[in-house]
Parts: sequence; structure tokens; C-alpha cells
Amino acid sequence: LVSLLLIGIAAWGIGFGLICSFRVVGVVIAVGIFLFIIALVGLIGAVKHHQVLLFFYMIILLLVFIVQFSVSCACLALNKEQQSQLLEVGWNNTKSARTDIERSLNCCGFRVFDPNETCSSDCFRSHQCQPCAPIIEEYSEMVLRVVGGIGLFFSFTEILGVWLTYRYRNQKDPRANPSAFL
Repeated sequence: LVSLLLIGIAAWGIGFGLICSFRVVGVVIAVGIFLFIIALVGLIGAVKHHQVLLFFYMIILLLVFIVQFSVSCACLALNKEQQSQLLEVGWNNTKSARTDIERSLNCCGFRVFDPNETCSSDCFRSHQCQPCAPIIEEYSEMVLRVVGGIGLFFSFTEILGVWLTYRYRNQKDPRANPSAFL
């Protein structure tokens, strides 16, 4: 479900022109496809009572849990100063994201509007643009809290999946020989 949601959100972002960076969309789609394949491996392992596939699914799901839990906690733990520093580093290192942000938020520059620099925003023609930092910081705090909370929720559902896989991995296959373990 999460994998299909990631793929759908990436396609929606491209479709409505919210995201122009193919690198970001490519990473989101790749993560979605990876999670879909892992879920398919778990489903096949459960249907076939295949211990190796279930073990593989359990280990990969545990690793995904660790990464997702860490990222979620980091999103929730960032204070305003750390968010501001992180946004400034991102602003200075990515030209395509800067162009997307300026165009979608109708702002120019990060901390100060400089009419001598180029900007893809509509307000640049009238030279009455606001700097992007206050607008981005307002959105980023809300987004980090939402993403951190959702990530934390799904990380605990993943640990539930790991526990259930561990618990039921060694059960007998009812279609097989009743005395045989698979």
C-alpha cells in the first residue's frame, strides 16, 4: 500500500507540474517499486509457506524499519535553527529545486531578494519579490512534522510485520504432510 502510494504521489507531482526534478521523482518511484517487490516476496512466501522467502522478507523489512524509524525521529527532532541550516544547504546545492521553489512559491532568492540575479518567478518581472526562506521555513516545519509522524506510524506497522513473520515462519503447511516442517 505504501509503495503504491509513493508511486502515485510521484506521478501526481509530475502530472500537476509541482515537481520538475526527475532525480527526486526517480528516487521516489524507485523506493516505491522496491517496497512493492519486497511486499510481493512476503506475499509469495506466505502463500507458499516458503521459509527462505519469509526469512528474506523479515530481514529486509527489519532493515526498512530501522531506516524509516531513524529518518522519522530525525524529522521530528529538528529544531528551527537546524531546519534553517538544512534548507540553506539544500538551496545552495540544488539548482533545479531552487528553480521549482521560486516558480511555485512566487519568491526569489533565499534570504535576500537580489534584482541582479535571474529568477523564474512571476514576481521577478515587477521586481517586488519576497525572499523564499520565510515561506519555505513555514512549510518545512509542518511538512517535517507530518512526514515524521506518518513515517513513525508506518515504521511500527513494519515492526508488527517483522514480528508476525517471525512468529508464523515455522508453521506447518496444512496442504503438505502433517508431520513435515517446511
